[in-house]
Amino acid sequence: METARAIADMLGSAALQLASGPFFYLAILFIILQYSRQMRLERQLFAVKLHDWKGMALRAVVTGLLVGLGLSLISVFIGASLSPSAVLWLWGIAALLMLARIRYLCFAYSAGVVTLLQWIAGFTSLAERGDGIGAMASSLARIDAAGLLLLVAMLHLAESLLVRLQGDKLSTPLFLEGKRGKLVGGYMLQGFWPVPLLLLTPVSAETGASAAASASLPWPTLFGGTGAEGWTLVALPMIIGFTEMTRSLLPAAKARHAAKGLLLYSVILGGAALAAWWQSALLPIAAVLSIILHEALVWRSKAMEARREPLYVHDARGLRILGIVPGTPAEAMGLSAGEVIYKVNGMRVSTKEDLYGALGANSAFCKLEVLTVGGEPKFAQRARYAGEHHQLGVILAPDERANFYAADGVSSLMELLRGRRASNRRGGAKSSPVGAAGGEEKVQA
Repeated sequence: METARAIADMLGSAALQLASGPFFYLAILFIILQYSRQMRLERQLFAVKLHDWKGMALRAVVTGLLVGLGLSLISVFIGASLSPSAVLWLWGIAALLMLARIRYLCFAYSAGVVTLLQWIAGFTSLAERGDGIGAMASSLARIDAAGLLLLVAMLHLAESLLVRLQGDKLSTPLFLEGKRGKLVGGYMLQGFWPVPLLLLTPVSAETGASAAASASLPWPTLFGGTGAEGWTLVALPMIIGFTEMTRSLLPAAKARHAAKGLLLYSVILGGAALAAWWQSALLPIAAVLSIILHEALVWRSKAMEARREPLYVHDARGLRILGIVPGTPAEAMGLSAGEVIYKVNGMRVSTKEDLYGALGANSAFCKLEVLTVGGEPKFAQRARYAGEHHQLGVILAPDERANFYAADGVSSLMELLRGRRASNRRGGAKSSPVGAAGGEEKVQA
C-alpha cells in the first residue's frame, strides 16, 4: 500500500512539474506555427485546404502523449540520472541553435552539444567558481550525458516508427522550382510530436524529491544506479519531428526511406551511448556521432533525390496527377498521386485544356483511362452530380503557366515567428494573400 502511495505521489509531482513548466507548451506552439504555415501554403498554391491544422495538431499531441507514456515505461528499466537542469540545458542550447537553423530543434544536436560542453568543461576549474558561471558549470557536470544520448536514441527509434506509420499521411503536394527555373511537382513530408517524458531517476539533491515522492525499486536498472536514497520521476518535455522533400518518390516510399535512416541512426547512437556509459572516455565520440550522423541523414536524402529523375511532371503519355483533394470525386474514383491520365471520355488529353474540354463533353458521367505509376492501365468511372467539384478534385503537376511555387522553408526561428511567406510568384514577385494564388482553374482538374 505504501509503495502504491509513493508511486502516486511521484506521478503527481512529476505531472505538476511538467504542467507548470513552459517547454511542453512551447513545443505545441511550435507545432501549431508549422502546421498553420503548411495550410497557408496549400491555399496559396491550390486555392484549397488539403489538411486541417487543428486536427493535425491535436493528433500530434495525442500521439506524442502515447509515445511519452511508452518511453517513460521503458525508462524504469534504464535508471539514467537525468535532472531538471538537463531540461534547461537541452532547451537552452536548442533555442540558440534554432536561431541559425530551425531544424536544429532536434535534440540530437543539443544533446551532442551539451555532452561536448560537459567534456570540455571537465578540463577546466569552472565548476569551482562561486559565481553564476560556476553554478552553470556545476549543473552541466552533473548531467548524465550517456543517459541523455541514450534518450535521444530512444526518441529517434520512436520517430522512425511514427514516420513509417504516419509519414505519407502528413504529406503535402507542392510546386517546386526545378532545374533552369522549370517547375516540377513534389511532396513535403512534415510531422512533429510533443513528447512529455516522466523519467525514473535516482533521488539526488538536485531532483529534490521528498521521501513521500520517492520509492525503492525491486529490479536492477540498466545504468546500475544504486538509488540508495530512492528513485523519483523527473519531467522531461521533448519534441520529435521530421521534414522530408521529394520530387522523385511517392510519399509512402519516401516515408519508408526516411524511417529506415532514422532506425539505423537510433541503433548506432544507442550503441555509442551504452559504450560511453561503460567507458566515459568515449563520450565525446558518441556526442560527435549524435550530430554528424544526423547530418548524414539529411545528406542521404538530398543525394538520393539528386540521383533520380522528377516523377511529378507531364510526359508524352498524358497528364501527371500530383495530388487528390480529399472528399472529391477523384478520391472516390480511386485516383492517386503519380498516375497519368491519358484519356477522358474516350478523348486523348495532353494539356489541361484538353482535360477541361473532355470533362465538359459529358456533364453527367466521366470515364478516365489512367496509367499507374508502374505503367499498368486502369479505368475509373462514375456519374457526376450537381454540387460536386466541377473539376473532379485532381491536382495536376505544374505546367509552364503555373504562377506560384513553394518558397524555401523557413530556415530560422525568427523567420517562422515573422510568418515568412510560404510561396513565391514566378519572376520574383511576392505571393498574393491566402486563397488568391490563381484559383482552382490554375491547378485542379
